[in-house]
Amino acid sequence: MTLVPLPAFADNYIWMLQDGSHAIVVDPGEAKPVFDALARAHLQLAAILVTHHHADHTGGVAALREATGARVFGPAGETVPQPCTPLRQGDHADALGLRFEVIDIPGHTAGHIAFFLPAGAPGIDTPLVFCGDTLFSGGCGRIFEGTPAQMLASLDALAALPDDTRVCCGHEYTLSNLRFAQAVEPDNADLTQYLAHCQAVRARGAPTLPSQLDIERRINPFLRSREATVHRAVRAQSQLSAAADEVEVFAALRQWKNDFR
Repeated sequence: MTLVPLPAFADNYIWMLQDGSHAIVVDPGEAKPVFDALARAHLQLAAILVTHHHADHTGGVAALREATGARVFGPAGETVPQPCTPLRQGDHADALGLRFEVIDIPGHTAGHIAFFLPAGAPGIDTPLVFCGDTLFSGGCGRIFEGTPAQMLASLDALAALPDDTRVCCGHEYTLSNLRFAQAVEPDNADLTQYLAHCQAVRARGAPTLPSQLDIERRINPFLRSREATVHRAVRAQSQLSAAADEVEVFAALRQWKNDFR
């Protein structure tokens, strides 16, 4: 299995898994990049996975399904292009001999899901998680429909996956996220090293994604919101009391990022 990020719009990625003859795509916000990739590699589209309802993740679904007959899998709790097999926590999506585990990760949207593919699946050496706009490299999604408590719990669920899980998120936001992360933890040596790496990657026009979960645990302030260094920075920025609970700290951290320039 080969994993390919297909650039879309200004900063989206549509993820493609292909075995040389057939493909699966995740969150096709537009159809053209997928049609082009299928034509270049002479692939047949077998399935479409959708993490949440936003148009930049679903806009190409109907055209792709109608042209290829691909089966669509998406969140049971959201309105996505139909027909679609609805999925929620504990369900599976089966395609190309692969079984994707579904994880509920509300926060960015109310019914957001992730698709987790464990190592050992055919052609899969390291685990993969397709997490849409919940977890980004160095950051997390805005909280549009859920609550800070939901988003924190969703990030905890993703952070519990194996260390070597490749994190396949929906946008190339890494450099801006890491600049914010440095404002939160300026003395984090792992973060400084990772930022330099990502700057070099982007300078040569390559994607910073997928990231890896053990890296994210060391550099992503939203996975580190319980760390003392992050607590101190958030309290200093937001005037939270020392008695603020973990959800209040996380909410203040997310608001700081919303306002960060």
